[in-house]
Amino acid sequence: MQQVGNWRLKIGNQIEVSAALIFRAGKLLITQRHAKSHLGGLWEFPGGKREPGETFEACLVREIREELGVEISVGELFEEISHVYPEKAVHLKFFTCRLLSGEPQPVDCAAVKWIEPAELDAHEFPAADAQLLASLTKKPNFPQ
Repeated sequence: MQQVGNWRLKIGNQIEVSAALIFRAGKLLITQRHAKSHLGGLWEFPGGKREPGETFEACLVREIREELGVEISVGELFEEISHVYPEKAVHLKFFTCRLLSGEPQPVDCAAVKWIEPAELDAHEFPAADAQLLASLTKKPNFPQ
């Protein structure tokens, strides 16, 4: 059992996720979850579940290639968050990333969108992203 906040969960119920903060020209890339998936229809930062033996960085390169059809370089860890949903716990690592080649396409997500800082509040994100969103909205401008 592992204690996450006030919840005790079996280790097998925790999912490790790597997510990308991809900035370009003062905007941030977000993706929309498929309607029938867990937390369907919500917006999120692209990424996905880490495979056994895979680093968070390698996971992110793989997931972005599969989800958006582009190549990225993974930079610094921006934020690390643990969150408990009723059915599972997630441990997320958000990395700043740079787009190396390609233009993001919704290969394995419902939609992609570049947004400005002021537009974050106009999109509904999963509860696990609340801490990250607070950090991002404190910044007057996104990195170029």
